[in-house]
Amino acid sequence: MIEVLSFDLDGTLVDTGGEIAAAVNDTLRDFGLAPRAQAEIETLVGAGAHALMRRLLTRVQAPQLPDTAAVLHRFEQHYAAHAGTAARPYPGCADALARLHAAGVRMACVTNKEQRHARRVLEACALAPYFMLLVGGDTLPFKKPDARVLRHVVAALGSVPARAAHVGDSETDLAAARNAGVADWAVPWGYNAGVSVVQARPSRLFGSFADIAEAVLAPSAVSARRAAGLH
Repeated sequence: MIEVLSFDLDGTLVDTGGEIAAAVNDTLRDFGLAPRAQAEIETLVGAGAHALMRRLLTRVQAPQLPDTAAVLHRFEQHYAAHAGTAARPYPGCADALARLHAAGVRMACVTNKEQRHARRVLEACALAPYFMLLVGGDTLPFKKPDARVLRHVVAALGSVPARAAHVGDSETDLAAARNAGVADWAVPWGYNAGVSVVQARPSRLFGSFADIAEAVLAPSAVSARRAAGLH
């Protein structure tokens, strides 16, 4: 029985590719650098905004690259302005979260995005009320795929790894789940460096949010949850 269910944010719950690309390209323009295609930028999503910008700068061809610290500072300013403005939950996301929340499933959002930006995206998309816990890439001294991230989440929500699952769109999410001993679940939309997440062999691949809710709220699981006083 799954008592704790955690979700990645970017590419799993919410499509944030457009707003991230807008912030990246605003930053590049500030330093006289050419904008990059959104599809390319999306392949760099997953390790946090600073990692994304550092990776992108290694691809930029220019006579002289700007100071990395200055670029990161400017990106922070631009993404603070863009966060949540164009983000959209994937189809069926809100309905499934509402069902899970109503059934007493303890849920967390676990992302490598900086926590302040993640919170703004969740609030803008009206998803924040469904989560008991938000863990960003700067919340703890470590981030996904470090095993301690999801172990912290499971413990904070009063359960054990054997009764938890993590849902993500990337190999990083699957590694985080496996390292922590929780079920490694995946969805086929999202980013994952432009490669199908199927190649990472998740233990379960869900084609919709409704399917995730059904897997957790199967009659036997609901009965066990009620017997345990969780609903």
